[in-house]
Amino acid sequence: MYTKSNILSTLAYFDLFNYPLTQREIWLFLQNTCNTKEFNAALSDLTQKAIVNKFGELYSLQNEPSITSHRIEGNKKAAALIKTAKKVSRLLAKFPFVRAVGISGSLSKNFADDESDIDLFIITAENKLWVTRTFMHFFKKITFLFNRQHFFCMNYYIDEKELEIEEKNIYTATELVTVIPMQGETAFKNFYTANSWSKSFLPNHFLRVSSSENIKFFLPKYIIEKTLNNRFGNWLDDCLMKITAARWAKKTSANKKNNRGVTMSMIAKKHLAKPDPVFFQSNLLNRYSEKVSQIVKQYESDYAEVK
Repeated sequence: MYTKSNILSTLAYFDLFNYPLTQREIWLFLQNTCNTKEFNAALSDLTQKAIVNKFGELYSLQNEPSITSHRIEGNKKAAALIKTAKKVSRLLAKFPFVRAVGISGSLSKNFADDESDIDLFIITAENKLWVTRTFMHFFKKITFLFNRQHFFCMNYYIDEKELEIEEKNIYTATELVTVIPMQGETAFKNFYTANSWSKSFLPNHFLRVSSSENIKFFLPKYIIEKTLNNRFGNWLDDCLMKITAARWAKKTSANKKNNRGVTMSMIAKKHLAKPDPVFFQSNLLNRYSEKVSQIVKQYESDYAEVK
């Protein structure tokens, strides 16, 4: 019964995104370990009892066939957008102090729609996060002139000084293991080593670096890094952090919303720049907890009646 409850919990998480899973994906995102025979038997039993719905090769808690076509179409669009993301990543890897670039967000789960952005995860050199971010966001302002800003959503930065993700929960573990490394193989290997805690949430999921390329030498990048890799560069990084943090604090206090209707906010630290989890992440985890509690209780109740 424990494995069945975990299968239901896994499907419940992805149901929040209306995203049905294949049998292999359920296994990868399962929050416990078990042998293949036990897993297959549990999933088969849940399907036969119509607790889990199967549409072709996809499984969901929702008895709604249309979500399968929604996923299939989203997978096709993602394949095309990932090709663009590879080109974007190669370009961003040329920026000073960038050590790795990866795809995050829905695209990293192989899904996209007509309004999807390319969300990017950036690892920078130690103590140069804010210099890097400033260079990159000046560049992003230029992309608005060509209506290409949705290709450059650089919303999560960490530096090599502190690679460990602060929040440790099913959401951050899922985001971590699904990041698609594009540039910076060595930096990503160090990142995964620092975040091996994800195994406690997703023990069957492997961390991938095979899709990443080594960042190539680029002379302008080398010159700028040599120029700023000193005490002045560190001072500049501190100043840019304070300026950016103050600007974002004003946006948050004014309750300014992004295009998804979420309050614009940012955690700004010396080695970290990311959206404040109190708005989106916390809400998602609360919805997930409520959904799991409801589904598992219903299943356990039905199970007890059968016995």
